Amino acid sequence: MGKSTLFNRIVGRRQAIIDSRPGSTRDRNYAQTSWQGAAFELVDTGGLLLGSDDPLLGPATQQAERAIDEADLVVLVVDGRSGLLPDDAAIAARLRKSSKKVLVAVNKVEGHDEVLNEFTALGFDRVVALSAEHGLGVGDLLDEALAEVPRVEVEEEEAPPRRLAIVGRPNVGKSSLLNRFLGEERALVSTIAGTTRDSVDGFLEKGGQKYQFVDTAGIRRGRHLKENVDHVSVVLARRSLERADVALLLLDAVEGLREMDAVIAGHVQEAGRAVVIAVNKWDLADETGIKQKAFREVIGDKLKFLPWAPIIFVSARTGQGLNALLDAASRAYESSRKRITTGQLNRMVAEAVKKHPPKGAKGNKEVKVLFGTQIGVCPPTFALSLNHPVDLHFSYKRYLENKIREAFGFEGTPLVIKVRTRPH
Repeated sequence: MGKSTLFNRIVGRRQAIIDSRPGSTRDRNYAQTSWQGAAFELVDTGGLLLGSDDPLLGPATQQAERAIDEADLVVLVVDGRSGLLPDDAAIAARLRKSSKKVLVAVNKVEGHDEVLNEFTALGFDRVVALSAEHGLGVGDLLDEALAEVPRVEVEEEEAPPRRLAIVGRPNVGKSSLLNRFLGEERALVSTIAGTTRDSVDGFLEKGGQKYQFVDTAGIRRGRHLKENVDHVSVVLARRSLERADVALLLLDAVEGLREMDAVIAGHVQEAGRAVVIAVNKWDLADETGIKQKAFREVIGDKLKFLPWAPIIFVSARTGQGLNALLDAASRAYESSRKRITTGQLNRMVAEAVKKHPPKGAKGNKEVKVLFGTQIGVCPPTFALSLNHPVDLHFSYKRYLENKIREAFGFEGTPLVIKVRTRPH
């Protein structure tokens, strides 16, 4: 019918997955936005597929019904090209029983307003023609939907929420973790791998701090992408990393580390995001017989490029370790924004160079570090001026990075060291 297309048109970004097959949206997808001074929350749902016994589409219908219960206004999207269908009448009957305010949006009209008369048979007074794909009539829809909403000046938040992206391979418990944090089943939880296709945002306030969670669709290898919609899920997951402050990399304590975990960790590293490693299902650790020390050693071996990431053992099912996970995410967030003075950095670098003189990446010329300064954050980035044009050996950069962490912390965030030559 075009619900997700309409959702994306109103929100102004491609947040919901668009696919030509029914059932592409299975979770409730939330977005906070405004129109002409009227602020509101928009919810995109899976379709109301009446009588479905599909293991995924059935729960998706339950998610849609929950959204209806929460809503002040329901927009019933119908297809103007297909005409009035039996399912439309059945859904309209269910909505009438809910006693909710209903606005009928006749999509795919493209200027042929005469089709509206057919849909007045659904029994609702408010019927609007539009084309979500082309943006025609969407403003009229919003005017009608928000007619009774007071217009106010939308104030900017003083401190934006800390954005946490939950990432991991399919079925490690990302949706379960989100639901445990939020205290409600906003994302659809299933034992079928890859259930979450959309990225579902949720908001939490704890200890005076606001958090925005992004429950990403499971990232999969290209050869496993049998459906176009799953390919889009990969794109959305990477996009979620791009707009996140901290990535919560979720591993499975029962299944252990797999190659795909390292691949996903590589995506996090490429995005330059702060990261906390969360080992989920630790309530089942007694059954596996594995201990935390041994699991840490496995992580250190398989994810050598994230030695600075804190590791927290959690259970989305019981809530174990969730406070510690939030605390670690907050520390990683602060680390990614930490700045140190030029004086502090140069005193540390001088001491490090004295203990272990620098080596160039190529050639035998003597290399001297003349000066250092921090030039950026998110991630913290440092520039070192050398006495002649040569890069530092990668092992020496790692040595300096370790010394910086030893002196100033930076737990949970990558560091970037750049080299430049002082002009003569």
